[in-house]
Amino acid sequence: MSFFPKISFQHEVEEYLTKVFRNNELITALGTQEAESKYQSLLSHLSHPPGFTTVRVNTHLASVKHVKKLLFEEVQKQFKGLCVPVLEHPKLQDVLLIPVIGPRRDLKKHSSEVIVGAHCGYAVLRGAHVYVPGIISTSRFMKAGDLVSVYSDIEGKCKRGAKEFEGVKVFLGNGISELSRSEIFSSSGPLNGMGIRMIEPVYLSPSFDNVLPSHLFLQNLPSVVVSHILNPQPGERILDMCAAPGGKTTHLATLMHDQGEVIAMDKTANKVKKIKQNAELLQLNCIKAFCYDGTKALSAEKRKDEQEGPPFLPESFDRILLDAPCSGMGQRPNMSYSLTLKEVTSYQPLQRKLFTVAVKLLKPGGILVYSTCTITLSENEEQVAWALKTFPCLQLQPQER
Repeated sequence: MSFFPKISFQHEVEEYLTKVFRNNELITALGTQEAESKYQSLLSHLSHPPGFTTVRVNTHLASVKHVKKLLFEEVQKQFKGLCVPVLEHPKLQDVLLIPVIGPRRDLKKHSSEVIVGAHCGYAVLRGAHVYVPGIISTSRFMKAGDLVSVYSDIEGKCKRGAKEFEGVKVFLGNGISELSRSEIFSSSGPLNGMGIRMIEPVYLSPSFDNVLPSHLFLQNLPSVVVSHILNPQPGERILDMCAAPGGKTTHLATLMHDQGEVIAMDKTANKVKKIKQNAELLQLNCIKAFCYDGTKALSAEKRKDEQEGPPFLPESFDRILLDAPCSGMGQRPNMSYSLTLKEVTSYQPLQRKLFTVAVKLLKPGGILVYSTCTITLSENEEQVAWALKTFPCLQLQPQER
């Protein structure tokens, strides 16, 4: 395949989504034809990267104007001859936008091919180069310095080390091999460096490898919006319940001018380590990260060994962000979704457990923001309706951004 298909789901998941998005209420509100059009448009958009690369400025260390100037200079270096603007977001004052050029349909394909995994492929579509761990297959005689065409195996059927692959693949663009085939698949141990330097990607986006690392954070626009909606204030105590890898955590600390306390929790130790690394890189000191299960973060009574970490007493936080674990169907680009229906529908109970704990940890008059990166009604609108019915103390507030 030479160009992007719509996102493909397992049959049972597709049937589930079809039923949800073609339900009677939606058809009544929009009409059958418009409801179908919106559903197909959604599937198409999910398989393509966003129209802009979004970066959040660490305003704790530098002004937006200063970082914009530095980023513009970097983008021009990378794009060589193309004058690509760096734009300020009209409403979010700490966000810079870089238009994504593409899809470019006139790229010549080379006989030497490299096949990468789906996740590596998504990163390439967002501007990344190809690193060795993401490479599954290369042509038989590929040498360092060869011009190669890069494809993504979106169904995960290519065998590692294969010399050719005729399965379903999507063209990502052209690059120059930094290593030979024998070096990439060396028996002496895996390499971790760059394998293919992309020179003609289908979607032209800047690479952010080591670009202003303490001044910029590459973050999807909806994720940036979430922190602005929570709107933390200096001096407050904030809880980020499912915080890894720390993008929203560090944003909350920045919006508070690093004054107050941001408690970040995640139940995976390596992910908590990443939160701490990001906080250190961005020079934010008010963040305290803990390896802890958010469903167990509520303590019924004060402990004799009371510390600053979890579990916490009821009504301990001014504001809480619950960016809940979810089925992840809204992440872009995504050309093949592999979770089963059982896995897709397993998140709602966990989200409700976390929601229940969050409500009890919130101070009276506090603000709770619930967010996901998925498209299912059961994990979004239905959860909000459930929460309002279950907890009469909650009031739904409009999202103004």
